[in-house]
Amino acid sequence: MTRFEVKTALVTGGNSGIGLATALAFAHEGARVVITGRDQSTLDQAKSRLGADSITIRNDAGKIAEGDALARTLKQSGIMLDVIFINAGITKFAPLESIQEDMWDNTFNTNVKGPFFLIKALTMLLNRGSSIVLNGSINAHIGMPNSSVYAASKAALISMARTLSSELLNRGIRVNVISPGPVQTPLYNRLGLPTEQLPEVAAKIQAQVPLKRFGTPEEIASAVLYLASADSAFIVGTEL
Repeated sequence: MTRFEVKTALVTGGNSGIGLATALAFAHEGARVVITGRDQSTLDQAKSRLGADSITIRNDAGKIAEGDALARTLKQSGIMLDVIFINAGITKFAPLESIQEDMWDNTFNTNVKGPFFLIKALTMLLNRGSSIVLNGSINAHIGMPNSSVYAASKAALISMARTLSSELLNRGIRVNVISPGPVQTPLYNRLGLPTEQLPEVAAKIQAQVPLKRFGTPEEIASAVLYLASADSAFIVGTEL
C-alpha cells in the first residue's frame, strides 16, 4: 500500500518505541518522514532504518522554544506537512505521597504544554486535508494506582485534541487521538519504578488486559496510519 505517497509525516519521539514503528510504517507506505527526539544516537539509528530521504531533528518535546525552532527549521527547508503524530511523552508512576512538584511540571510540560504549542507553531505548515494524531493513554480512564500525574496529563491531552478538532476543522485539518493500552516499548522501563518491581508490575498489568499480553508498537502504528489516512476521512475528534 502507498496511502502516503508524496506526503510528509512528522513523528515526534520517532526515534524509539511506538514513534519509530509508526515512522517506519509511514515510510513503508510512501511518505517522506521527519522524526524528532532528544537522543542523537537513537535518532541516527532510526535514520539508518528509515532511509536517506528521512529527516531527523534533535528536539525536546517539553520546551516551547524548541517547538518553535522546529517549525522554523521546517519552514526554512520548504517542508509542508500532511500528517503530525504527537507521540513524544514521558511516563512516571509514583504514589501520591512521593510526588514532587518537579515531577508534575516535567510531565505536563512534555505531555501537554509542549504538544499544544508545537501544534500551534506547525499549523502554518499543514496542507489542507492534513491529519493530526495525538498519543493519549488508556491510563486517562482506568484509575490505575500510582499513575495520577501521568493519567491527568493524558486526560488533558485528550480533551485538548477534542477542542482542537473543532477549532481546526475549518482549515481542513482533522484531529484524533489514539489511547493505547500497555505496549511493550523502551518507555516501559522508564516508569520510575525500581527494576526489581517491573516483573510484578508487568504481570499485574497483563492480567487486566483481555488478551493477557502487552501490545506491540507495530499494532499501535497501524491505528495511527488509519487515523492519518483518507480511510478515516469521516472521523474527527475521536479517541480510539
